[in-house]
Amino acid sequence: MVNRPAILAIDQGTTSSRAIVFDTAGDIVAAAAQEFPQLYPQAGWVEQRPEDIYRSTVAVCREALARAEAAGAEVLTMGITNQRETTLVWDRQTGQPVYNAIVWQDRRTAEHCARLSTQGHEADVTARTGLLLDPYFSATKLAWILAHVEGARHQAEMGRLAFGTVDSYLLWRLSEGRVHATDATNAARTLLFNIHTQQWDEELLALFRAPPQLLPEVRDCTAEFGQTEPAHFGRALPIQGIAGDQHAAMVGQTCLRPGMVKSTYGTGCFALLNTGARPVPSHNRLLTTLAYRIGGEPTYALEGSIFIAGAAIKWLRDSLGLLRNAAESEEYARRLESNKDVYLVPAFSGLGAPHWDPHARGALFGITHDTGPAEITRAALESVCYQTHDLMVAMANDVGEPPRELRVDGGMAANAWLLQRLADLVGLPVARPRVIETTALGAAYLAGLQAGIWSSLAEVRHHWQADGRYQPSIDASERERCLLGWAQALRQVLTAGHDEPNRGRDARH
Repeated sequence: MVNRPAILAIDQGTTSSRAIVFDTAGDIVAAAAQEFPQLYPQAGWVEQRPEDIYRSTVAVCREALARAEAAGAEVLTMGITNQRETTLVWDRQTGQPVYNAIVWQDRRTAEHCARLSTQGHEADVTARTGLLLDPYFSATKLAWILAHVEGARHQAEMGRLAFGTVDSYLLWRLSEGRVHATDATNAARTLLFNIHTQQWDEELLALFRAPPQLLPEVRDCTAEFGQTEPAHFGRALPIQGIAGDQHAAMVGQTCLRPGMVKSTYGTGCFALLNTGARPVPSHNRLLTTLAYRIGGEPTYALEGSIFIAGAAIKWLRDSLGLLRNAAESEEYARRLESNKDVYLVPAFSGLGAPHWDPHARGALFGITHDTGPAEITRAALESVCYQTHDLMVAMANDVGEPPRELRVDGGMAANAWLLQRLADLVGLPVARPRVIETTALGAAYLAGLQAGIWSSLAEVRHHWQADGRYQPSIDASERERCLLGWAQALRQVLTAGHDEPNRGRDARH
């Protein structure tokens, strides 16, 4: 029997590492996943052990490869997609990290960002990167490590250390230190990369005091990234595609034409609107970023980032004990005819777009004696819908017209009640693809394009199929009533974050 050609995709996420093998039709052949712990050393700090990231990734790859081969597949190439902005620094000789990975959710550098903003740097930073001065991005995380780890700055300036996002770290480890590289989408999330020149920016490196010796080489999303050391998977595998998770999901959802938008619901929620070859500056506090770069040609996007989506359901399950599992959230929500005016603003790590308030903290509004697990759970699910609505409004204002359809993916997209409520509150048709693992699928498409398995993005586009479509089903007056309640709850959270005494304040607000 001739083995079927296939592609391995690493999807290294915030709370788990996944490996999925796809065939040439874009269907899943085998998959494996493994959670790993998050560390919270102080309020607002989020870290991960680099070894947990690496070991869990290798373990799930081995498991998925074994299952795929048992099913008659032959893996020809592999791609990597990853949690973005999470920052690592390691020794070039030993490969040992000098500090834990500082996760994208981490807010320890809020004051650093506020100080740079007060000094008048934000407009120039945004002009060069499309981003805002926020702890979310990598540059101030890198600066913190170099300032707080003894000897790190000296070692960095001597060229003995390497900096990277998770993709770079995995690439280094899997190639046994032979390759120190990243792709343009991950580079574009560091605050150090100029999205217009497509290069590391000397002015930004100076502003954040980032020694250039630390930096990885930036390549296209489809490129030759070297090979894995044979000891990892029993043979060398070429790594031929890399993209940050949201950019990979955009490719996986085949949002390849200007005006198409996808929203991924995982730990956070990230919506990207394809703007084509032109970077569109946002006047509504969205991010101008790369969608992908192929053949040296960048495609741009507007992005709205929500920090807490699925993490709110995880909080209900793990911290409050209101749920036995995430799937139970749908059962709870279906029991209620209305939200009973209960609103959750899940600002556990501040608020992302379009507010960008690192000091905001979560709050639950409208609770009464009869508020129980069902009401709180529904409020958590609806908070995702309301935040998505705010992003869609901002996008429509920036480009002059609303999207025609919202393509959704991620773990939360399995919740049919949520998708119908999303369509109702956003006021747009919502489409869920047949293959919901679009982040990993995008990484597979990128690797397959480089390997010649697919000839073009146009060929890839034909693989997308809808599994479910959800149309808005409530009238405009009911939508406006719900949105008004959300706006009032949100206003109170934003006001409280600014009025609290003795707290540093983000100068942008």
